Amino acid sequence: MSSTNPIFLKLISQSLQLSEKQIQNTINLLTEGATIPFISRYRKEMTDGMDEVQVAAVKEQYDKLCELSKRKDTVLSTIEEQGKLTDELRIRISNCWNSSELEDIYLPYKPKRRTRAEIAREKGLEPLARMLMKQNADDVTRMATTFVNEKVKDADEAITGAQDIIAEWVNESEAARNAVRKSFSYDGIITSKLIKGKEEEAQKYRDYFDMNEKLSRCSSHRLLAMRRGEAEGFLRVAINPDDDKCINKLERIFVKSDNESGNLVREAVKDSYKRLLKPGIETEFASESKLKADTEAIRVFAENLRQLLLAPPLGQKRVLGIDPGFRTGCKVVCLDAQGTLLHNETIYPHQPQNDYAKATRSIQKLV
Repeated sequence: MSSTNPIFLKLISQSLQLSEKQIQNTINLLTEGATIPFISRYRKEMTDGMDEVQVAAVKEQYDKLCELSKRKDTVLSTIEEQGKLTDELRIRISNCWNSSELEDIYLPYKPKRRTRAEIAREKGLEPLARMLMKQNADDVTRMATTFVNEKVKDADEAITGAQDIIAEWVNESEAARNAVRKSFSYDGIITSKLIKGKEEEAQKYRDYFDMNEKLSRCSSHRLLAMRRGEAEGFLRVAINPDDDKCINKLERIFVKSDNESGNLVREAVKDSYKRLLKPGIETEFASESKLKADTEAIRVFAENLRQLLLAPPLGQKRVLGIDPGFRTGCKVVCLDAQGTLLHNETIYPHQPQNDYAKATRSIQKLV
């Protein structure tokens, strides 16, 4: 019997309000190949009576934690190969069990394609970016002139390159990303617009031709309809926060002076928000909101199906149902004409009990 990572057990227990013993036994059964229906029906003594929904939830969270653990190993090895893995960073990554937070920690070390900031670094402009970030200088042009060389033709090009580096620093800042995430969470508006020339083909999506609604209040069926229209090429869907609020929050974090260098940092912050931060966080929220909508749609469907399955099986008729069993006995239930449970008990007419006479009396009484 395998032993699960104690941190996994603790995290799943806190999330699902189940004991660590229940979770460990469930994971052991799943690892051995048992299915969710089998565990919920025939291994209740090992799971303390967990139903199929609880077993499925344990499996889902366990799988996510396993994937996150593998991702952490990749992150650690990548940073270590760069020679930038400090003890403090290793501990922080090892203790992180939130995927968004992990990606934020990893972002400054993540191998990048050849970005504008990377090109500026190749030109030797990172020291200039650091000088600008201190926001002490007023005569920035004179300072930038010292960086002019065969790769940098003039001071303006040097300043622009330094701003590109600053924009990337802003994008990689956890404080900046969390500030923008909060704005998306509280103020995010989801909009859908009809793509020009698709009016006739997209008639089934006419309710979404020009729609905007707060993301936090958008129902799952409307969000999924918009995403279907987008996937079919009829709608253009976007999620937007209050841009001015976001930029103001970022400026409070990064802009420290009201001089020339401070103004250049302010411009870099705006560029970072519009070009890097906002698109990235929008993609994140689009994915998360779609996942939540899918989960809610499945929940509604499951509840509707549950009501259908609990309806009287033969219409307005009284029913006596028997679930055959040997070792655990035969479960017997009586339902009235409306499908309401009137009585249930277990009889043991087979081996090893062979209580045939009592079983017969019970059935006669119920009939």
